[in-house]
Amino acid sequence: MGNKHYGFILISDEKWWRRLCERVKDPREVYAFVRRGQVGPVNAKKLLFYVKRPVMQVQGTSDFVERIAGDCQKLWERYGHETCLKSYKEYLDFLRGNSKATFIRFTNFHKLEIPVSLELLKRILGFSVMPRGGKYICWEDVNQITAEGCFAHGKV
Repeated sequence: MGNKHYGFILISDEKWWRRLCERVKDPREVYAFVRRGQVGPVNAKKLLFYVKRPVMQVQGTSDFVERIAGDCQKLWERYGHETCLKSYKEYLDFLRGNSKATFIRFTNFHKLEIPVSLELLKRILGFSVMPRGGKYICWEDVNQITAEGCFAHGKV
């Protein structure tokens, strides 16, 4: 098996996924995905965006840049413009009182032409429930999942 921390599956609500897709104008720019507390990948090459209920699909990919965790105000001041959140107030509401936050920075964001279902993910990764905090996955699994999102369009 290849590098077991090659990819990381990020879990997103449908609302924030749609907002992210609207926000990304140039996939080459750096964007940030916000998490409550100090959680998320530290070492990864690829991110897979899993949109939870009711969608329950991997709907996009990107290249991992870095994870920055710490004081929520300092992070917002430095990286807030990279997020899909519209204001500092919305950011604080999202954090629900947490004083710590994590910004997962990424570039080369793309929506999969064919989203990958939870059933297929379970079959590829061998688990029955999607972990709430996300999951590291190996190189082979990342390639198999992203290939499934492109097969019908000949982009493998």
